[in-house]
Amino acid sequence: MTVMSTIERTITVSYQQRVYFSPDVFNPANPVLKTVMEPSKKGRISKVLVIVDEALAKAQAGLISSIEAYFAAYPESLKLVAIPMIIEGGERSKNSYFHVSEIQSEVDRYHIDRHSYIIAVGGGALLDVVGLAAATAHRGVRHIRIPTTTLSQDDSGVGVKNGINAFGKKNFIGTFAPPYAVVNDFKLLESLPPREKRAGYIEAVKVALIRDKAFFERIESEAEALARFEPAAMQHLIHRSAELHLNHIASSGDPFEFGSARPLDFGHWAAHKLEQLSEYKISHGEAVAVGIALDMVYARNIGMIESQAVERVLNLLEKLGFDLFANELLNVDTHNVPLILRGLEEFREHLGGELTITLLEDIGRGVEIHEMNNPKVLAAIYELQQRHSGVNKTIISA
Repeated sequence: MTVMSTIERTITVSYQQRVYFSPDVFNPANPVLKTVMEPSKKGRISKVLVIVDEALAKAQAGLISSIEAYFAAYPESLKLVAIPMIIEGGERSKNSYFHVSEIQSEVDRYHIDRHSYIIAVGGGALLDVVGLAAATAHRGVRHIRIPTTTLSQDDSGVGVKNGINAFGKKNFIGTFAPPYAVVNDFKLLESLPPREKRAGYIEAVKVALIRDKAFFERIESEAEALARFEPAAMQHLIHRSAELHLNHIASSGDPFEFGSARPLDFGHWAAHKLEQLSEYKISHGEAVAVGIALDMVYARNIGMIESQAVERVLNLLEKLGFDLFANELLNVDTHNVPLILRGLEEFREHLGGELTITLLEDIGRGVEIHEMNNPKVLAAIYELQQRHSGVNKTIISA
């Protein structure tokens, strides 16, 4: 008879997630970055590799020289090992492993070790790529994120995920690796085009809808100011959204998603598929707006939430400048089955276990369900199509 023997221990790993809000991060008079990277031992110098989003470098012509000047001001503690790397941002940069390897080759070339730093300056896609490279080189190099879009400052940049796309699926390859620090500099948003400034609003609306009714009402009250991109309104939205996202990561009990639930992905099952179906012409923020609208209408149609609450949400999204319908929602396969429905199975598979979708039973109160009725999903899509057509007709006639 064979007797089984087992050794079991609980391993606890503690992370400190730090998000700084500081203007002019690359002004030598601003000590935040220096303080974050201060060597722990006297006489040691921290080596730093910096990667910058190509679009940002073009939009802010003096950025690269400002970065170099910052490190030149602190030679006793910081060493910029090379001229900042400039690589393309945007979702296309995540469609292959090329940029990850490119960054890792620089890590090897300049002997960046586990006590050195890799800084990513750019939007969410760039942060994902650099984060994956940092998390896998030497099995983890200290990574500092400096997000430069509304979306990355209020959501993705403060998270713990890094990833690239593969096999036609978003973020199929990736890691959970909290950044060493995040620094949000509102001045880096100034060169963004309106479409990108707006994109991040949706993640603030999302987290307000599932976590904080008062924040939703604040966004409602400032909708016109946000639509005009007034700095004070934008800054409050970004700060509170980042705080709520970080609160969830720190307190939900499942930051690395061992379970099958992901409340912060409310509206995302359809959004991820919609991005793919549009070949990423529809941005993440725009896709999430459609996904939230779809799930709101669906929840109302199954009797989960009152019509008045749904209309408040849809009206707010439209006031902020989002379309609530995209033609790709109607794309079908060879059997005339809408391709968007594959998003449900891909969502389940990505998380593992049973399908778990977050819907609302009221503003500020999310609930989890484990099945979606396909005909009712399609009915919600057709309703959004009809609403969108009505809005366009009103605009044309006006």
